[in-house]
Amino acid sequence: MRILSLLIIGCCWFSSAAYAGSRPLLDIVDIQGVRDNQLVGYGLVVGLPGSGDKAQVKFAAQSLNNMLKQFGVQLDESTLPKSKNVAAVAVQATLPPMASPGQAIDVTIMSLGDAKSLHGGSLMLTPLRGVDGKVYALAQGNLVVGGINAEGKNGSSVTVNVPTAGIIPGGAIIERSVESLEQNGDLVLNLKKPNYKTARNVVTAINSTFGPQVARAENWSKLVISAPRDADSRNTFMAMLQDLVVEEGAQRPRVVFNSRSGTVVISDEVRVKRAAVSHGNLTITISEQEGAIQPLPFSQGRTVPTQSSGVDVSQQTANMMVWPEGTSLDTIVQAVNSMGATPAELMSILLALDKAGALDADVVVI
Repeated sequence: MRILSLLIIGCCWFSSAAYAGSRPLLDIVDIQGVRDNQLVGYGLVVGLPGSGDKAQVKFAAQSLNNMLKQFGVQLDESTLPKSKNVAAVAVQATLPPMASPGQAIDVTIMSLGDAKSLHGGSLMLTPLRGVDGKVYALAQGNLVVGGINAEGKNGSSVTVNVPTAGIIPGGAIIERSVESLEQNGDLVLNLKKPNYKTARNVVTAINSTFGPQVARAENWSKLVISAPRDADSRNTFMAMLQDLVVEEGAQRPRVVFNSRSGTVVISDEVRVKRAAVSHGNLTITISEQEGAIQPLPFSQGRTVPTQSSGVDVSQQTANMMVWPEGTSLDTIVQAVNSMGATPAELMSILLALDKAGALDADVVVI
């Protein structure tokens, strides 16, 4: 009762403490034990208009045979059933934290064989298992496929998006719950972006609201909270934690490179120390030409094939550019654009600046 009284008084005082640069507490922390769980299953999609797996996909035929046996249909073991209206699929779903039996969750279906399209198909009853091998949900229903595949008699075809994957909104029913949050122990919060200042601000905000010694920081990422043991009081405590607003400690600016797509993202706080940059392209062109030497008329000679190679080296001239101390993002982008650099070349320039110690930011390559 004493803790709840402090909760109510403190929350009324702290609700007006939002200020610039602050964020809700649950936006910057993860609650240990409150997490999603991945589920996976293997099933059959039936009712396809001849766009299912072909005969060479043996596991689809074996699965169809096993399913028919469960319904009392006995087939010759030496020959597997052949049907282009069936496709073997992988089924995925995410079990939300604190989910209870009877709740519906979305499922994603993806073809495992050589089916051309899952459009118009229906998923047969499929158990979804967790990493421990236990069945946590059962999936079934009609697929929603966003892709289209059309094929003509002469072999020409058109494919839009991905017709071999689809979803079933609310297509799985939870059969087993996961008690992920320990109800009788301390509450553990993990910072999404570890930072000593953020950890100190969170502990100060919680102790100022709920009383001293309620929260403590074990390190720059892990915070331990003494929460009420009673279930109802604990829920009230969590609801009040959700309303807390905390100032997040400053993070170092980042430059993010995606080497596969050539995307470069630079945060607004990136600054460059005084540096000189020169950028130029070296182009080497190698050409191969085939020819022939023809004999003179009536000389009774023969044609001799010839081959010639040409190598041309050209280098684009570029002036040295000097960036002053504390150059901002806008200046960096304008300068690089004026040099005619592509995103890949921009990556090379910024990586070189980082190696030279002139880039005041963390470089992340994904």
